[in-house]
Amino acid sequence: MKLGWQAEKWLKKKAKQGFRGYPAGTIAFYGPDDTRASKVAVSIVEDDHTEPTEIHRWFAETGDLRKDAAISVEIAEFLKSHGVHTVGMTSGILGCPHEEGVDYPDGEACPQCPFWAGRDRWANFKPGV
Repeated sequence: MKLGWQAEKWLKKKAKQGFRGYPAGTIAFYGPDDTRASKVAVSIVEDDHTEPTEIHRWFAETGDLRKDAAISVEIAEFLKSHGVHTVGMTSGILGCPHEEGVDYPDGEACPQCPFWAGRDRWANFKPGV
């Protein structure tokens, strides 16, 4: 019995394929700590000489966006609508969902996410799915 299109499966498969050309989509998860993603940022990169042309963000007050099937569908549809050939996706949470210089002053720790204060968010970073 076919279950229909599965966005999460499509996203993971695209990410595992590695670089397949441009445009490329990036998916990064952020959260108040390293256990729950409350924000996901997805961007479109047209070529290796340009900054992302579009960035879309999703937020959740509760739950983990990495496990939200409806959000996976929206992310996949966003990427498909831009005709991406490559998807780069983190397997873990990259850091605080708040933006330095926007939500709190540059160079300071986020007052809302004490978990990330003084942590090297790249120390345990593993790209992939």
